Amino acid sequence: MITVQLNWFTTDKDFQFFIQYGGHDEDMDLHKHEDFSELVIVLSGNATHIVNTEASFIKKGDVFVIDSETLHAYKDPHDFRICNIMYRPEMLRAAGHDLRTSNGFQAMFVLEPFYRKIQDYKSKLSLPITNLEYVFSSIAYMIEEYTNKLQGYQTILTSRFLELVVYLSRQYEGQELQGVQSNLMNLANVMSYIEDHYLETLSLEEIASYSGISVRHLNRVFQAYYQTTPFSYIQRLRLEHACSLLKQSSLSIMEVSLASGFNDSNYFTRQFTKVMGLSPKKYRQQR
Repeated sequence: MITVQLNWFTTDKDFQFFIQYGGHDEDMDLHKHEDFSELVIVLSGNATHIVNTEASFIKKGDVFVIDSETLHAYKDPHDFRICNIMYRPEMLRAAGHDLRTSNGFQAMFVLEPFYRKIQDYKSKLSLPITNLEYVFSSIAYMIEEYTNKLQGYQTILTSRFLELVVYLSRQYEGQELQGVQSNLMNLANVMSYIEDHYLETLSLEEIASYSGISVRHLNRVFQAYYQTTPFSYIQRLRLEHACSLLKQSSLSIMEVSLASGFNDSNYFTRQFTKVMGLSPKKYRQQR
């Protein structure tokens, strides 16, 4: 078993991103990624995809994400050609609110990779052939930019990558779901629910029951993907909202606190100072 690192493909520490076409004429050994996630798009042919100990058939139009520490390999390839997009998870965690509230995004880029890591999980996006034209053209443009590395290519690639993520998320949400994917979308709905209601009073029991899962399982999902608890994640969203208000409005500190979901302005100030490294007043003055 091989452990693959992103610096095998790129040594640019300021732009931890890599994209390539991959042709597989022979079996690929079982391996895992140490520090990056990989978006895989099957461009042609078919193969057997091994994830942990489970085998599944993949073909042209299939799209899936493999997170770090997930074992996978390809066997019995036939005219098998893919596109690999390797990226740091932080690229997606910094996505805009509108993307984070997408059920398709939460299902495809957050929850599916998590479940592949902990259990046998064959769910994936299967694009109709008629929908592949946009994906093919987007990939070709990104690879050209990555190859030529002209001025501003990092900004263009980041923009095009997120645009592709949005497109795939929409396709995932729009496909006909059955069985496990239907259950996954219910859980994705919870993640979107948090993004939409984090300024309101929320309990873990309320959030978990929204999709019929346990509080323990909810905590496990958050710890695996976000490396934090649901409560801490909600608080981070509230503090980010407070930062925007401090920069863009003339509301008092107490008003900012209330508008950001904190009922106690003293508690808000303590938490803001702890996380941001300076008080709300000093944060506003510096900006």
